[in-house]
Amino acid sequence: MTDDVKKLGQNIKRIRIKKNITQVEIAKKLGADRSFVSNLENAKTNPTLATITNLAKALNVPIDELFK
Repeated sequence: MTDDVKKLGQNIKRIRIKKNITQVEIAKKLGADRSFVSNLENAKTNPTLATITNLAKALNVPIDELFK
């Protein structure tokens, strides 16, 4: 995967942990499996724009926060 996908995954995990949210909780909000969230955090999958938008909503952050 690209560095951008890796950075996105790291940011998702950082924000999720900072907000004390589990992968299961994020997965429920996305309508996905916990393994999907794990794959995102570990840059094993390349998310769609819709998924990124939904992640930002689930984490209650602006989309650009996921890319900082």
